[in-house]
Parts: sequence; structure tokens; C-alpha cells
Amino acid sequence: MSFLPSVSIIVPIYNGETDLPALLTCLQAQTYPNFECLLVDNNSNDRTSELLKAAESDRIRSLNQSQIQSSYAARNLGIQNASSEILAFTDADCRPEPNWLAELIQPFSDSSVGLVAGEIKPLPGHTLLEQYADRQETLSQKHTLSHPFCAYGQTANLAIRFEAFKQVGLFRPYLTTGGDADICWRILRETSWQLRFVETAIVRHRHRTTLTELRSQWRRYGRSNRYLHELHGIDLMREPNFAEYRYRLTRWMLKELPIASLNLIRGKANLVDSINTPIGLFCLQARAEGQQQAQLSTEAQTIERLAIPASQT
Repeated sequence: MSFLPSVSIIVPIYNGETDLPALLTCLQAQTYPNFECLLVDNNSNDRTSELLKAAESDRIRSLNQSQIQSSYAARNLGIQNASSEILAFTDADCRPEPNWLAELIQPFSDSSVGLVAGEIKPLPGHTLLEQYADRQETLSQKHTLSHPFCAYGQTANLAIRFEAFKQVGLFRPYLTTGGDADICWRILRETSWQLRFVETAIVRHRHRTTLTELRSQWRRYGRSNRYLHELHGIDLMREPNFAEYRYRLTRWMLKELPIASLNLIRGKANLVDSINTPIGLFCLQARAEGQQQAQLSTEAQTIERLAIPASQT
């Protein structure tokens, strides 16, 4: 690698006691030589703070954002304390592969590139819900990169130039979901910076394993729709009515399920193939509920600005 800019990895952490050991192992295994890690405790009530203090080193720093309960506020604190020209974001429950950072940084050798998204792939899973999400590629960046309003990358695997934050401000600190789309759209629509995608810069993430977790995930997607509608004017998701749900379930029971069952007996399908439709409708309904019930607060519209020392202005 001949292109070796300094990089600050920023990770917001809330009750990450279970995930921290594996995350730290992945960060320490990075092949890229020129980086620091800013791990931000977002008011955890488990052993996160203790583990972060124990992990501190020349390369790893721990910070504490206890005033605002939001991963975006935690990321902002990391940005304010970063010393690098490029900032790379991931989450506590993610597992970056060893070459993640080395691959993610290379597009920045083009001076017009301000954002780079890497791919998000699942950790190995065995439950039906994990298999369903894997088939749907629920976590993949390809869904957000093809958004009809404007492409964006998820903060589970995203790098942004520090200079871009100087121009448009930081994340909205009181926003609880949708902040990754918001920051990317502000940069792409208000500046000349370009977005690149690197499929080989891989972060692994765990799929949801219970219906409760799955419902919470898709309700959050619905809330994000509502918030981004209020902030950027994007179209809301059309919510299916009772007749559409009834039609799709009837079609599943009378046509799809018998075919899937026959293929399962023949060894040409898996059990998850027989439940695609009801699980899909479950997710659709959860997303609709999130969109219906979400209300964007006035404070969530606030954009935090980068504090730049007078010597740098």
C-alpha cells in the first residue's frame, strides 16, 4: 500500500460488554498500519466502561458520551476528538475483517471522493430468521446505495473525510435512526464530494434471531422513513391494506407453500423457503407501524457543528 493517510476508527457503544472482546480483537487485527480507535461509551450500565479503560493503549482511546442517549451523539464526540483526515465508522456488534480498513481507504486516493461505503455481510447463523435475512441480504449496502432519493452508506461500514464534516456539520445528535442517510445526503447534495463503494471492505454483522428483535429492527426502519420524510422530503413507504395482506397470505397457503413443501421433500429447497412470505409480511407490518407512530422531535432536527480551533480557521 502506497496510499497511507491517517485514519480514526469511531465506534459508539451502548452496553457492549458481550461484544467488546471480539470487536477489539478485530480492530487489533487490522492490516492497515496508520490508524487510531476512538471507542465511545454512550451511557452504558454494564461493564463497558471498565472494559474500555482496560483496553486503552497508544492506539485505542475511550470516550464517554453520557449527556445524549444516541449513537449519533456518541459518533460526534469521536469526530470532535479525532486526529485523522479520514474517519471510519463501524458498530460494537460488528466484526471487521482484517483487510477491512486497508480496502476501505483506497478510494480516497482520488481527491474527489469524500465518502466510501464497504459491504456488510452476516456472521454465521443457524436459525430460520437468520437464514431468511441472509437470503434477503437484509444488511447489504446495495439496498441503501440504490435508494431512489439519493445513495447512502450505513454507518456500520462507512468512511468520511474530516473535511466534509467541516462543510456540512456533524450527525444530528438527537436523531435515533436515519442519521447515516441524513449525513450522506447532506454531503452529497450540498458539496461536490463523491461516494464510492468497495465490496471487498467487509464488516460482518449478526442477524436478528428472535421475532421480537426482528420486529424492533423493522420498526426502526419505519421510523427512519418518517424522520427522513420530515428532514428531506422523501416519499413515505406505501402501507399495504388488509386486502393486500389477505391476498398474499392466501396465495402463500394455496400455491407457494405446497410448492416449497414438495421441493423440500425432494431436497431442492430448505425449510426457510416455505416461510418467506409470512416473515416478509411480518417485517412489512412492523415497518408500517414504525412509520405510523414515529414523530420527529424539534431537537432531532438540530445539526451539531464541528468545533474548529481558531488556529485552524
